[in-house]
Amino acid sequence: MPGARRVPSVGGMTRNALITGASRGLGLALAEALADDGWNLVITARGAADLHRAAERTGALAIPGDVADPAHRQALATAAGDLGGLDLLVNNASGLGATPLPPLSVYPLDALAGLFGTNVLGPLALIQSALPDLRKRRGAVINITSDAAVEAYQGWGGYGATKAALEQLSHVLAAEEPEVSVWWVDPGEMRTRMLAEAVGPEAAAEAADPAEVVPTLLNLIATRPASGRVTR
Repeated sequence: MPGARRVPSVGGMTRNALITGASRGLGLALAEALADDGWNLVITARGAADLHRAAERTGALAIPGDVADPAHRQALATAAGDLGGLDLLVNNASGLGATPLPPLSVYPLDALAGLFGTNVLGPLALIQSALPDLRKRRGAVINITSDAAVEAYQGWGGYGATKAALEQLSHVLAAEEPEVSVWWVDPGEMRTRMLAEAVGPEAAAEAADPAEVVPTLLNLIATRPASGRVTR
């Protein structure tokens, strides 16, 4: 794949990560930081052009596609296996759902079902495929969530429901997998294309740069605190 790079092992050990939603925003900023620290990376996102540009910047293996697609998830699992297994899985890819953000009274159920596929079932499927190696390598899972999972914001019911499900999934996973660190991270509002689609470009421009969240994630990876919910 264009931009793919394999970092030599140090003392026989490599550090391998899969980051979803890595073509821009928080996923890209984290990929750049991990690449600078010598990690082997597999990155994915739906936009192939942006993803390949991200691969050129990070030396990652880029595999464009939708995490809701089983064939795409299999391709990611194969790539992770070729690296020798994952030490870190970051479920950052996320859909917003129906826009303009509708109230639950008229939320289109087909759109909501698709959103659960992207924001909940896709991450869980990737976790399931990665778990054997994460257990052996005492790896970690970071699931990016939102305050919409725990607060009641008008119009955010569909998105918030998926993030609430992802949080509960993460909480139970942490209880079931004591050898794997599991953190579900609420990064706060970030200046992203998705936020602009939800609230408009002007309001989104006032949010934090996604790069400001990266030190929080790097600290989790480096210090390995107990599994749990993390807010920036």
